[in-house]
Amino acid sequence: MAQAVRFDEIGGPEVLRWETVEVGAPGPGEVRINHEAVGLNFADTYFRTGLYPARLPAGMGVEAAGIVQEVGPGVTSVSEGDRVTYTGSPLGAYSTERVMPVEHLIPLPDEVGFDTAAAMTMRGLTTAYLLRRIWPLASGDTVLLHAAAGGVGLIFSQWAKLLGLRVIGSVSTDEKAQVARNHGCDEVIVYKREDIATRVRELTDGAGVPVVFDSIGATTFESSLKSVARRGLLVCFGTASGPIPPIDAMQLAVNGSVFVTRPALADYIADPAERADLASELFSMVAAGHITIDINQRYELADAAAAHRDLESGRSVGSSVFSL
Repeated sequence: MAQAVRFDEIGGPEVLRWETVEVGAPGPGEVRINHEAVGLNFADTYFRTGLYPARLPAGMGVEAAGIVQEVGPGVTSVSEGDRVTYTGSPLGAYSTERVMPVEHLIPLPDEVGFDTAAAMTMRGLTTAYLLRRIWPLASGDTVLLHAAAGGVGLIFSQWAKLLGLRVIGSVSTDEKAQVARNHGCDEVIVYKREDIATRVRELTDGAGVPVVFDSIGATTFESSLKSVARRGLLVCFGTASGPIPPIDAMQLAVNGSVFVTRPALADYIADPAERADLASELFSMVAAGHITIDINQRYELADAAAAHRDLESGRSVGSSVFSL
């Protein structure tokens, strides 16, 4: 028997339940994994609240790292005892062990710990596609990054500096501003007392930035749009404050013939070869110490409701994990 966090109705953190579950044996194309660490991501709250639909009752979570305990018929890509990580799998990562399709697994190098993998597989691969697939960024370019002290933000800023980019970050507090600077942000805007678009224009001699990376959504969309340079790109890759408003196409012209995209990680790691390339680049930089992964919050799986409250309140800084 294993233990898992499940929910049978949408709502607040209180709908999450800690249960004993039967895992069973893996079927064709499946494996049974013993989790060593589980990732906590803002996207988890989207499933809980119904923003992302899920067939209920359901498990919670899409990211974890652990050891393969048993392989089902036809599985040849992994073996018992292999170290693996994953993200974007079927719901159910908030568990001590589970059975899942082998296609979602990513081999985990010995140099990368389980906690580190659970804290950064989703965030790191998100950063990878944002910086390496979305736009042809060149050394010397300036970008705007919202939530610069968040889990993606801290990885993004470090990676961006390795690519020679100038990063303007936005955060909510002075404490988070210092964290962002420590991880590579060149300029930091505390949006509760500074107008983001005005400050971005000041920092770029009025030009704006070629790319804005916005994981906040509703409350930052307008300022993000006004921060983009002529013919630049606004990347809306998250909705922490709520969905982005309907887009009036004429506003894209008025603001400089700009582009807007709403990408999803799943579409950038759907191809196994591309996923392997992005993961290899990420893991190699982490293993070499070029990118550090700060785990600032640790929880027990049984405390998932409290973890979600911390996440939604904005109290979390950087990455969080459930340690088993």
